[in-house]
Amino acid sequence: MAEAVHGVEAVIHLVGIIREQAGTTFEKVHVEGTRNVLAAAKRAGVGRLVHMSALGADAASASVYRSTKARAENLVKESGLAWTILRPDMIVGVGDDFFTGTLRDLTIKPPVIPVVGSGDYPFRPITAHDVAAAVSRTLELPATEGSSFDLVGPREYTLRELQLLVRDTLKVKKPLMGVPLWLMRVGIVLFRLLPNPPITREEFVMLTSTAPSDPTPAVVALGLELEAVEDHLAVALAAAA
Repeated sequence: MAEAVHGVEAVIHLVGIIREQAGTTFEKVHVEGTRNVLAAAKRAGVGRLVHMSALGADAASASVYRSTKARAENLVKESGLAWTILRPDMIVGVGDDFFTGTLRDLTIKPPVIPVVGSGDYPFRPITAHDVAAAVSRTLELPATEGSSFDLVGPREYTLRELQLLVRDTLKVKKPLMGVPLWLMRVGIVLFRLLPNPPITREEFVMLTSTAPSDPTPAVVALGLELEAVEDHLAVALAAAA
């Protein structure tokens, strides 16, 4: 980290994982990783930090992803650096974990496309392009220092609508089938035996405990012109093939 921050004016901390693997945990990446970045930045005399958190970050959340993201936010706020925190909803773009990972896997792997519960859980996904624009404009605007912004897209979708969007973009001819929450929980326990499960407990919790938000504060403060998910989804899914 010392070499990475040497001679720089600002640090943009984007690191995050959606699935834990051997030796790579939410605690190590989100909390300890952020602690190490902050320490290195302070030692190097870096004054400005843009920290990528997550929509719904909450230390009391049942989602370990969200609770560790919240603890990382607290470290940032106590760092003494000039910080700005950005909290995106699900991001669509090449290499994203949600659309090209979770939703794609749920579309192509099972014989039918399972919908978690009612599928009515709301999301406001945002494009990677708009997230990048938010980061760069944050660095250009001193007034954003000491502020936190939710980054969400221009339109709200239900989980079912997003799954239909992914299915139709991939041109997969499979029906959607609602799966009761209790049965999903049983399946998730069994999926743990697989090396690459279609959905993990953590993803299940986040899909069923969404945190909808209003895009207006970030749009106004950062001058964003939000783009539609549909304009980026096909390219992102094609890159994951």
